[in-house]
Amino acid sequence: RLRANDRSFNLSHGYANNAIRTSKYSIFTFLPLNLFEQFRRLANAYFLFLLILQLIPQISSLSWFTTAVPLVFVLSISAVKDANDDINRHKCDRQVNNRKVDADLLLLSSSEVRCEPPNNRLDKFKGTLTMNDDIYALDNDKMLLRGCTLRNTEWCFGLVIFGGPDTKLMQNSGKSVFKRTSIDHLMNILVLCIFGFLGFMCAIMAILNAFWEASEGSLFTVFLPREAGIDAHLSSFLTFWSYVIILNTVVPISLYVSMEVIRLGNSFFINWDRKMYYPKNDTPAQARTTTLSEELGQIKYIFSDKTGTLTQNIMTFNKCSINGKAYGEHGNYRGERKTDDYSRVDFSWNNLADPKFSFHDHSLVEMVRSGNPETQEFFRLLSLCHTVMPEEKKEGELNYQAQSPDEGALVTAARNFGFVFRSRTPETITVIEMGKQVIYKLLAVLDFNNVRKRMSVIVRGPEGKLTLYCKGADTIILERLDPSCNKLMKLTTNHLNVSDGLRTLALAYKDLDESYMKDWTQRHHEASIAMEEREEKLDELYEEIEKDMMLLGATAVEDKLQDGVPQTIEQLAKADIKIWVLTGDKQETAENIGYSCNMLREEMKDVFFVSANTAEGNLRLELLRTACMCQTVICCRVTPLQKAQVVQLVKKYKQAVTLAIGDGANDVSMIKAAHIGVGISGQEGMQAVLSSDFSFAQFRYLQRLLLVHGRWSYIRMCKFLGYFFYKNFTFTLMHFWYAFFCGFSAQTVYDEWFITFYNTIYTALPVLGLSLFEQDVNDRWSLQHPQLYTPGQKNQYFNKKAFVRCVMHSCYSSLILFFIPWASMHDTVRDDGKDIADYQSFALLAQTCLLIVVFAQLFLDTYYWTAINQLFVWASIAVYFAITFTMYSSGMFLIFTSAFPFTGTARNSLNQPNVWLTIFLSSLLCVLPVVAFRFILIQLRPTINDEVRAKARKEALPAPAPRRTLKKRITRRSGYAFSHSQGYGALVMSQKFLLKGHMRRLALFDHRDSPMVQNQPQHYRTITEESESQSP
Repeated sequence: RLRANDRSFNLSHGYANNAIRTSKYSIFTFLPLNLFEQFRRLANAYFLFLLILQLIPQISSLSWFTTAVPLVFVLSISAVKDANDDINRHKCDRQVNNRKVDADLLLLSSSEVRCEPPNNRLDKFKGTLTMNDDIYALDNDKMLLRGCTLRNTEWCFGLVIFGGPDTKLMQNSGKSVFKRTSIDHLMNILVLCIFGFLGFMCAIMAILNAFWEASEGSLFTVFLPREAGIDAHLSSFLTFWSYVIILNTVVPISLYVSMEVIRLGNSFFINWDRKMYYPKNDTPAQARTTTLSEELGQIKYIFSDKTGTLTQNIMTFNKCSINGKAYGEHGNYRGERKTDDYSRVDFSWNNLADPKFSFHDHSLVEMVRSGNPETQEFFRLLSLCHTVMPEEKKEGELNYQAQSPDEGALVTAARNFGFVFRSRTPETITVIEMGKQVIYKLLAVLDFNNVRKRMSVIVRGPEGKLTLYCKGADTIILERLDPSCNKLMKLTTNHLNVSDGLRTLALAYKDLDESYMKDWTQRHHEASIAMEEREEKLDELYEEIEKDMMLLGATAVEDKLQDGVPQTIEQLAKADIKIWVLTGDKQETAENIGYSCNMLREEMKDVFFVSANTAEGNLRLELLRTACMCQTVICCRVTPLQKAQVVQLVKKYKQAVTLAIGDGANDVSMIKAAHIGVGISGQEGMQAVLSSDFSFAQFRYLQRLLLVHGRWSYIRMCKFLGYFFYKNFTFTLMHFWYAFFCGFSAQTVYDEWFITFYNTIYTALPVLGLSLFEQDVNDRWSLQHPQLYTPGQKNQYFNKKAFVRCVMHSCYSSLILFFIPWASMHDTVRDDGKDIADYQSFALLAQTCLLIVVFAQLFLDTYYWTAINQLFVWASIAVYFAITFTMYSSGMFLIFTSAFPFTGTARNSLNQPNVWLTIFLSSLLCVLPVVAFRFILIQLRPTINDEVRAKARKEALPAPAPRRTLKKRITRRSGYAFSHSQGYGALVMSQKFLLKGHMRRLALFDHRDSPMVQNQPQHYRTITEESESQSP
């Protein structure tokens, strides 16, 4: 319940304000919510548990800060990144909320309103308006929804019905969710498996420790006495937790922060890509979310909006058929025309012609100017049969406000060919016909609806002649023609059959008898005021009068595709990506675009349609099963919420990665529902962009986003994970083998400082270099061979099997890296005869072998070397030896005696030839099997990547793919080229778009500088442009 201009009454009901919110945090909720999100990752929770264990001195052999400092660092880095992302969301929210009224508005003057509660039904509204003790019914026609644009008027009165989150648009938008990639979900499973593996190893160590303590431990109590109350069983229990701490590096704390850095870097590469920059609008590509980059390399289903996403939402008059003769020719996608005369028609003879209008068939102009009656009647119909509103702020500068862009294109065509629609009143239409003003009396508008698929007007000409002009879908018009038109109908039908997927209309007229018209008008009035079955009675009258018409011809209007759309769809199809179009348009329009976009092709013989209206779950699954067997799926007449439901249906039952792309506010719900949401910054505002994960200006950039950046990001992340687990499992398992030589006492095999620096300094930068710059092939080869994308869809590069292979490889390497140095140093002496087989020398040799081998493995995994990669690897090796010689020096021992006990070890060990021979032998035994296995695999079972890399090494860099001319389609795809919503016939026949009396305006509008107060001419009120499902 609302009252106009009664703020205190409205506030008393506690309705939602008009602010919207897409951000996740506030100042007060950031810390708890962000920590909650971060500790949902099992690894972070695991390290918090380890930190608690390390505070127990009986268990930990490592200092507590070795876990606390890295954990705080990782949490802080992630928190800063999340805070920065959310600050950007707050800025976008403020930008939207600072706009002038953007809510669901009821157009009125002053009243009290009662209406239904907030809901997501865009096509329904129920309410009552009370004014001067009279109650009026309210429906959806009186509503101006949030996201719509009010045009062609300088002011309006309205009452905000629903604001902010209660608006129908926001009710359809869905909730913001925390999106996680499939790699994240896999990592959670693998972390659980690693925990199980860790517990298994620790249990083995604890059991063996109990046996060792019972059999051998008593021999050492003379110089290693046990604490009071510690027996073999308790020692075994404490050993279990000690090994939990020692072996914790199987899940290194730096893993997740490294993943975030890689994703951030890949996001920057997307932002910096000049080939995805649209100079016309100064719009670069933007990665609005930095945590989903590798998911772009695994997309299986794309859900796309049509209007403004695949098309420009700009209609052009391309062809027509008049009295059996075809004019104009549809150009191909290079913009070439197939007419004999390529020059543009000169309309300078028409002072009121639209300078932007383009046509290339000179013969049509000649027919019009020569006075051909059929041709002139054709364009006369186009100038009269419509609901367009004209705007002429300056003499001769006409602007048309049309219900749909294709209706505006037809009226503009008539204007350029000499039949200029100039103005209208509820009773008249003024047309300039070949320079002469003619005023027609408008008697009736037989409005369009989705069932009729046509509209008609009945006018009386200057000579008193009564004529019905009708235009509509050719399948509807042709069956209502007079039998004398059969020959002309066949010719026109042949022309429609080669319409190349354009949006076609058939045009017809009928001369009416005065007495019949008088009787029909009386019956029409009675039907229009009937309280019951009004619509049915009107439809019967329309059917009666729209018969035995005479055919004039047909029009063909093109809804221009965005540049490169057919080629992009073709490339994505080659990458085995399924593309579904979800649109609010009617079937014919969507089908036409399907053919134009090359989604539907001539060779597709089995094109069928499914139409239903049910909520039964089993039918939803049947629909999904049927749709997934099709090469192309187009969903028509869907609401924004239904778009999201289609996406969720595929997500739930197909277990595939989905992407939704759109440009309007009605696409927000499916953008949020998909794994990846892409917004196109087009003509329908920024709501889709604000809710998206990635954004750019043109649909064609999608192929580069997926086939280049997405594929590279996925490959980089998979190589990072495989290499990271390899180097850390190898590092950790050497502790396991060493346990058999230290009495299972949780003694570390390495120097404590090496354990601290291994992941943070020695191996951090090289693996980041691999993960940020790796390319198996460059961008041109990636686009040249879309099939390279398919392994990502199948999770071939990193999955559970790949993880098991990685663990087995680590087990082999750790065995070599432990036992080869152990065997080489066992009972070995130096060149001077002194013993070298001490713990410190063995630890130095083992960790040096480990570091050399993991760097060698990095060399094998890297396909694309840059100066930065080289710098990271060689600098890390240099830093390792520099730190080692520094920390093992006598000076450090003298300053920090307890912290650096390995004094002189590096100097005494690394000057022995057998030490370097051991390093070489260990490296060789670890690397050679990998090289041999990969060589045999490439020879016996080469992958598509292997084949393309081999081709790239042999051939020159491929040139950018030229735009191919798509094969001309010879089939009939006609469609009624109007909005699928109810037409505005009632509006143009009413007084509502005219000025009211001067005194009335003064009472309603008290701004003295208003043009209304000054009584300036106001010839019409606004109509909104076509929008999908009544929302742009």
